[in-house]
Amino acid sequence: MDARIDVYKTLGLEPGDAHVIRNAGGLATQDTLRSLVVSSAMLGTEAAVVIGHTDCGMTRFSNPELRDRLRRQGIDAGDMDFLPFSYVDSQVVESVKRLRDSRLLPSSFAVHGFVYEVKTGRLRLVA
Repeated sequence: MDARIDVYKTLGLEPGDAHVIRNAGGLATQDTLRSLVVSSAMLGTEAAVVIGHTDCGMTRFSNPELRDRLRRQGIDAGDMDFLPFSYVDSQVVESVKRLRDSRLLPSSFAVHGFVYEVKTGRLRLVA
């Protein structure tokens, strides 16, 4: 989701080369999995790359803090889990594992995880 990251440029891709699914935290959520399953089954996609990044805003709040901020704006977020996390590397590893373990993707579906270093513009393999 981070606007500082040009995914196509970073990965050396052109439009049409890859499906890019972006969300806050770069998490492999149920909706991410849904999109990957459609992409794999209907379009023949064979691999996915999970990319987190340093200086991620998802590491800077907790659910109660965000719910309280919303409450002060007159918004009741109930018990919604915004999926904050403490460590980018471990979150990427967890997302990769979630996709690799999914029974909805073929066993041959490859998943790799990287962390984008915002200061250097480099990708670092973590899973």
